[in-house]
Amino acid sequence: MKLQPDRIETQSVTAYGPGWIAIQGEKIAHSVLITSEGLRLDWDCQSFEDLGPQHFAQLAELDVELVIFGSGERLRFPKPEWQVGLMQRRLGLETMDTQAACRTYNILAGEGRKVAAALLIEASTSKN
Repeated sequence: MKLQPDRIETQSVTAYGPGWIAIQGEKIAHSVLITSEGLRLDWDCQSFEDLGPQHFAQLAELDVELVIFGSGERLRFPKPEWQVGLMQRRLGLETMDTQAACRTYNILAGEGRKVAAALLIEASTSKN
């Protein structure tokens, strides 16, 4: 039996590390919003503390069936009041750390799902 590697026909996260991700091989060190339909936008937040209702209102405007929120290097949940627009549109929001969000986005996009990933990329801090 001959095995063939999986090929994702949409933009995908090809690598990640502390304080960065790569989309189609291009290294990005700031927060970003991507969709399986090819949309890619800078997401104007540098830390979890920068987030507010306007960031999630932007997600509610997307034509997708699910939004994956990568909350940075650790799992943190957005405030329920930030999610009103998503709930009104009956859009699912799944929260996980950014690296898990990258993997999950790739799997769902590879399956042909209409999915978005809002990926919070925080500057890596050294812990002494």
